[in-house]
Amino acid sequence: MRTAKPTLTHNGHADETEAAFYEAMRLGDIDKLMACWADEDDIVCVHPGGPRLVGALAIRGGFETMFSHCTIRAHIEDVRRVQTLGVSIHSVIERVEVMTPTGPAQAYVVATNVYLKTAQGWRLVAHHASPGTAQEVPTSDGPKVLH
Repeated sequence: MRTAKPTLTHNGHADETEAAFYEAMRLGDIDKLMACWADEDDIVCVHPGGPRLVGALAIRGGFETMFSHCTIRAHIEDVRRVQTLGVSIHSVIERVEVMTPTGPAQAYVVATNVYLKTAQGWRLVAHHASPGTAQEVPTSDGPKVLH
């Protein structure tokens, strides 16, 4: 039996759904995180170095495993957008706070988030993340929207 998703109050723009997604990761709140995803069979998520997770159950399981170890303190350092009326594609650089044997450290992740405008508002349909480097964080305030 499928349980009802919590309703997002952030339906005005994909940026609001993205903010809710990263906040849910920082809080380790699986229900809020899954509320950011579209209700589609073929939604997809790839974590750095991980397999492709297809569908809500697989994605939920992947995040539950990650949350069982710790919350994910990911902060967006840069975002570039390609937008249409119904799709918004965000290329982001995430700064992730991690605990190492020698203490806290920062890692960088390059991620692509794809949002689809649905009857319920903007929802995530793909999150694909790969290891990145600090050199990828831009030093200028160039244009943030790609055309």
